[in-house]
Amino acid sequence: MRFDHRMATDVATLLRDATQAEILPRFRRLAAGAIRTKSGPTDLVTDADEAAERQITRDLQARFPGCVVVGEEATAADPALLDRLAGAELAFVVDPVDGTANFAAGVPLFGCMAAAVVRGEVVAAWIHDPLGGDTAIAIRGEGAWIEHPEFGRTDLRVAGAVPVEQMTGAVSWTWMKEPLRSQVTSRLPRLASGVQFRCAAHEYRLVASGGAHFVIYNKLMPWDHLPGWLLHQEAGGYSARFDGSAYQPGHTAGGLIAAPDRDSWTAIKAALLDP
Repeated sequence: MRFDHRMATDVATLLRDATQAEILPRFRRLAAGAIRTKSGPTDLVTDADEAAERQITRDLQARFPGCVVVGEEATAADPALLDRLAGAELAFVVDPVDGTANFAAGVPLFGCMAAAVVRGEVVAAWIHDPLGGDTAIAIRGEGAWIEHPEFGRTDLRVAGAVPVEQMTGAVSWTWMKEPLRSQVTSRLPRLASGVQFRCAAHEYRLVASGGAHFVIYNKLMPWDHLPGWLLHQEAGGYSARFDGSAYQPGHTAGGLIAAPDRDSWTAIKAALLDP
């Protein structure tokens, strides 16, 4: 199956519809008991996450009959759902509210993400900004852009290569284990500056648009990273896991560095991760 621009716009529309129906009406208006924890105190879910994922799943299955939808919240309830991703003829991964901690705290920095996977290959990606009303879209082999229903399309391109000491990057060290965690955080002054949005959706949009040079993540759940990985790649970037191997939809560990090019990737790894 090949994704075309009309299909891409259709998915962007249904993500926007779900955010307008189920997410934005609850922003800064979550009722008591509408915020819950999952695996730990920093792993949150809200009524908005669950309601939006139900609508997105329903709409995707109506638009693409027979597709498998692997949503973050559905997988939390049924981890076996993740096993269906690799072998599906067409599957979608969905993160209805990426940056739930921000959303729950009333911070206006969260996104709605999805990626299409055909027989184990990521072929299209979407990162919708509910408050900005636009969607970053990528189709494999056809580039990446931001699409707004009123203002049209703007192509995305990663930043140019610069020395590490001039780089700005987002380093998600929270899920790193010791001693790597302490090593990486102690070396952050080697960079020009860093960002930490608590939201992969906006960090990936930032790096794909050239607003920062790189991102580093340790934990790799597919709904958090498949959309941004393809968006960054189609915007001209280079990425690989910490050991240099290619990132694949089934990977949930091994880390990921996304950089402007291979030489930049190598320089970032040497500066922050190498012994």
